[in-house]
Amino acid sequence: MKDLLHIPVMLEETLQALAVGPGGRYIDGTVGAGGHARAILELSAPGGQLLGFDADPASLEVARQNLRHSEGSYLLVNRNFDQMEAVARSNDFYPVHGVLLDLGLASMQLTETGRGFSFQHGQPLDMRFSPEQKLTAADIINTYAEADIADILWRYGEERKSRIIARRIVEHRPFKTTTELAAMISRAVGRHEDIHPATRSFQALRIAVNDELVKLERALDQATRLLGFGGRLVVISYHSLEDRIVKRFMQKESAECICPPELPECRCGHAARLRLLNKKVITPLPEEVRDNPRSRSAKLRAAERILSREEAAPLETHFFLSPKEPVIAEEQSEVGSPTPEPSGTPLRRRLAM
Repeated sequence: MKDLLHIPVMLEETLQALAVGPGGRYIDGTVGAGGHARAILELSAPGGQLLGFDADPASLEVARQNLRHSEGSYLLVNRNFDQMEAVARSNDFYPVHGVLLDLGLASMQLTETGRGFSFQHGQPLDMRFSPEQKLTAADIINTYAEADIADILWRYGEERKSRIIARRIVEHRPFKTTTELAAMISRAVGRHEDIHPATRSFQALRIAVNDELVKLERALDQATRLLGFGGRLVVISYHSLEDRIVKRFMQKESAECICPPELPECRCGHAARLRLLNKKVITPLPEEVRDNPRSRSAKLRAAERILSREEAAPLETHFFLSPKEPVIAEEQSEVGSPTPEPSGTPLRRRLAM
């Protein structure tokens, strides 16, 4: 049986950041076609286990085929990753050694699903990850008010010409296919950059349809709660909105105080739960971008679960993943302050701002 894997982005860096080892227990919140999941199971053998999530049932069918050699070591669930905590706890799958969130679309979603994620082929304006969702891109384009469409394009796509595009959409709707919409956007704004003029608008519509940013924020918090002490959280994002959310979350959760700097003393009561594994984001090497152009915008951030000062008092021993001495949060820390490298081998990669 032929494998239908897409190329996993930054695979070596991901496995290193997760510190995958034999007998580990891992969550892949965006299993897709199973590229990262298969590598995690292979490296964590013998005894490794994986809980995989994906809102797209078609992706899970492909993943099951690609993970068939690890039968009995994984459970795949047709849910969005913002439900991972409830599923993990109901299956007694916690604490875990690592959680991976690869926020990119699988290649087959862009080319084979017929749901309009790409404007390279004439497809219905759908853009739903799950067929159980009600809202589609066509609903937004063909029924929303001009101001609301402009707001979506600006907020989720950072499209500078959002008002012009929204005005033209309202003037020329209804639209049925992706190619119709992309052609209209091209005529409305012209082509002045390397990327297609409809790229940001399609990104914005997909994010709005699937409520991606809100679900990402929920998933990050749930993942942190599921990690055992010393476990790793690894996130690969592909555009600035996602990366900004991930960066701010990790900075906040690695700080002992998040009060405004003008306050003379801490009043927030916040406790650090994470330690950053790298001070700067990790990006693909030029060789990977050459071989897999879709990886060019990928950014990887990783953090390690630590004991907060509150957790260090009534120790929950079942959350320890190894007999090593647990790392406990420092008394003084600030958001964005330099973070020391963890013990052991740090992530070795070219860094970017």
